Amino acid sequence: MSTGICHALLTGSYVIGFVESTVVIFMSKVHFWNSNVTRHFFCDTSPVLALSCSDTSEVEIIIFIFARLNLVLSLITISGSYVSILSTILKINSTAGKKKAFSTCASHVLGVTIVYSTTIFTYLKPKSSYSFGRDQVASVFYTIVIPMLNPLIFSLRNKEVKSAAVRVPQKRVGSRKLKQQ
Repeated sequence: MSTGICHALLTGSYVIGFVESTVVIFMSKVHFWNSNVTRHFFCDTSPVLALSCSDTSEVEIIIFIFARLNLVLSLITISGSYVSILSTILKINSTAGKKKAFSTCASHVLGVTIVYSTTIFTYLKPKSSYSFGRDQVASVFYTIVIPMLNPLIFSLRNKEVKSAAVRVPQKRVGSRKLKQQ
């Protein structure tokens, strides 16, 4: 990656982060009931808008546009990088090298797919379809489960981790047999 592309990606990340943070300005214009307690794990936009007693359609449209732009731009960037990676992998002469590279990419694609599917489910829908249970599950998934699974997903490519994962159940079976005797 060239220095120019690196600087462009960094600048783009900061610009998008700044623009996305302006949602707070629009949220501050919304009126709320006396209750200020959200039944959620963190102060996300959907549960906060659900507390509103005023018309939130303008804020919802702005959030929808920002979320869509953010998701589309990042998906285009990620897809472009995977196309570049795929073309590089196809140039590898050895079958073992291709297999290892595809294995690495598969775990990355799995992680990206899970994150983006839960994010799309959470942010690209109107407030009227807000469901306490479903949105909490989705939020837990992309804020807790995915970060916990990432080390597991990415370390399963490591031969030492794979062999340790196979040995642990074997040791448990062996220890059970010893206890039964």
